Amino acid sequence: MRLYRAGDAGPPVLLLHGAMLDTAQGVWRHVGPALATSYRVHAVDLPRHGGSRPWPGVLDDAFHRRFLDDLLDALDLPRVAIVGLSMGAGVGVGYALDRPDRVSALVAVGPGGIGARRRAQLLTWLFLRTPGALRLTTRYLARHPEAVRRSLATSLTAGASTPGFEDIVDLAVEEARAKERHGEPALDDWQVRAYGPFSMRLDLLPDLPRLAAPTLWVRGDRDTLVGAAELSAAAAAAPGSRLVTVPDAGHIVTYDQPAAFTRLTRDFLATTLDPLDPHG
Repeated sequence: MRLYRAGDAGPPVLLLHGAMLDTAQGVWRHVGPALATSYRVHAVDLPRHGGSRPWPGVLDDAFHRRFLDDLLDALDLPRVAIVGLSMGAGVGVGYALDRPDRVSALVAVGPGGIGARRRAQLLTWLFLRTPGALRLTTRYLARHPEAVRRSLATSLTAGASTPGFEDIVDLAVEEARAKERHGEPALDDWQVRAYGPFSMRLDLLPDLPRLAAPTLWVRGDRDTLVGAAELSAAAAAAPGSRLVTVPDAGHIVTYDQPAAFTRLTRDFLATTLDPLDPHG
């Protein structure tokens, strides 16, 4: 595993990035150092991302929940606040449901795993089950960096004018090439195994009434992957949680509005965690 640490005092915070071409170094490039002024920040490259390679076997939702338990043990963190994006948020929610004793607070940004159906459910499932399709996608992205650049320019609200855009592209292209070198599919097992032909096999929404951790749900107002209705339902189902929509932000809020997201997260953690408690 590759681990990044920052901050010498305060409760511990664990940052979990998203799927596909995400890495800790990219997604949390501004957020991690800013939070480290008040918290002990741990950011990991999740298995089969960044420096956390190679990993054999199936890395589905059940794997990630076990993995987080082992990770917190290895870091000697009895309790931690989890801040997750997309897949990382979905993994964090699932873990908080399994181990309420180990999660002191939760910030879920555009989480996966919420809702019973997705757009083009059957077509997506058929594509995911097409032999070789995801590895061919990896090869294409690795060998056509201009396609990665176009995709990011389209998905980020400021496009190529996003601060640090070229660095973001370079990190994504590097990740695509690493996936090709290791023979990995373009999408994570966590995503692929979540899909059924007519409904999602992973839907955390029915379990949210027993979510014990104080939770902040975050969504960019231009997010095309996670709908407002799904997150509104999540906030209504999870006791004591609330939803905040970030203006002028898409799915990767930490790239589109890093300063606004950092302020939001700091304010939430400041009202939730005891700053004198080293275990959160």
